Amino acid sequence: MTDRVYPSSKPTTNGGAAVPAVATTTAAATANPSNTKPQLRQPYRPQPQYHHRRHRRSNCHCNFCCCCFWSILIILALALLAAIAGAAVYILYRPHRPEFTLTSVRIAKLNLTTSSDLSTSHLTTLFNLTLSSKNPNNHLTFSYEPFALSLSSSDVQIGNGSIPAFTSGTKNSTFFRSILSTSQDLDVESVKSLRSDLRKKTGVALELQMDTKVKVAMGKLKSKKVGIRVTCEGIKGAVPKGKSPSVASVANSKCKVDLRIKIWKWTF
Repeated sequence: MTDRVYPSSKPTTNGGAAVPAVATTTAAATANPSNTKPQLRQPYRPQPQYHHRRHRRSNCHCNFCCCCFWSILIILALALLAAIAGAAVYILYRPHRPEFTLTSVRIAKLNLTTSSDLSTSHLTTLFNLTLSSKNPNNHLTFSYEPFALSLSSSDVQIGNGSIPAFTSGTKNSTFFRSILSTSQDLDVESVKSLRSDLRKKTGVALELQMDTKVKVAMGKLKSKKVGIRVTCEGIKGAVPKGKSPSVASVANSKCKVDLRIKIWKWTF
């Protein structure tokens, strides 16, 4: 067997100088690092992924911008195509509005009576009208619904009537007659306004309005019904004397046609 040699507990001397025991212990610890305590590691903490959220937000923003861009581009393209189609139709067909003319107005009755106690005023009228409608187009046909006629003086309605539905072909003129009448009580303001007009020497200024809907046809193509209003101004009439009717002056009368577009509750 081999004899083991144990170091002495006493410090050795090197040339008479004592070597401290601490040095021996330090050297032993250095020579055997397993005796030292291991250092503690910090726990792993993952960093919050802010860049992923930012990336998602940026993608959503880009998608929204692309959607808006393409929507606006499609709307502009459709508007451009509609403008080109409208220009082509105008060049090929040269559409014109229908023309209306008031040829004669006869006033058979225009009576405004007031009660003895001045409490009520009653208006009784009777008018005979002759009108003409002309279609100046070569390729368009107008189909009219029944007309609603209204005759007024100083914003006071003094007659109502109607015209039946008819169709106006290309380069065609249509003549028709209508009877307008009313029997109604008037308020104080309407009586004052109407009496002042009846006393004028130049005659009573009359205005005729005709409202209807029309459908336009171009060959096999047909449009939807569109509302129109025909307004005739420049009519001068006089109160008839006796039983013979008076003839109103229509030499300076002019009739204009306006579109009537209805959007929900409003009509333009």
